[in-house]
Amino acid sequence: MKKSLFLTISLLISGNVFAATDHYVLRDGNYDRHLKITKINDEYTVNVNVDFDSTTEAGSSHCSEAITGKAKSTGANELIMKKHSESEAAFCELKIQLSPNGAKIEESKECENFTVGQCHFSSNGKELIKVK
Repeated sequence: MKKSLFLTISLLISGNVFAATDHYVLRDGNYDRHLKITKINDEYTVNVNVDFDSTTEAGSSHCSEAITGKAKSTGANELIMKKHSESEAAFCELKIQLSPNGAKIEESKECENFTVGQCHFSSNGKELIKVK
């Protein structure tokens, strides 16, 4: 009896949780960017990866960076994620503009504390394409 009651309550609770994940990608020259936005009820989690690989240029370099954090909706099509640097007294702020087919990412200057070399999270005005 207790097991069936617990199972029924669990199913009711899990039925009220709405989760959705959207993926966005952009391959731009030597840069590969991936954005993952997960929405559970009204809470957003953002994960941004950037890979830079320049094997064709003299003094070739490579970097791979990622940042993950909670985001807040600041409008119908805009998210802002702030991540505190563990080594500096600074916050990296990512502003994400969403469209029906993609997303653009802008980063604050303080995001340099989270990356090395040529890596940066900003999409430089280019749109990451939504994966369907």
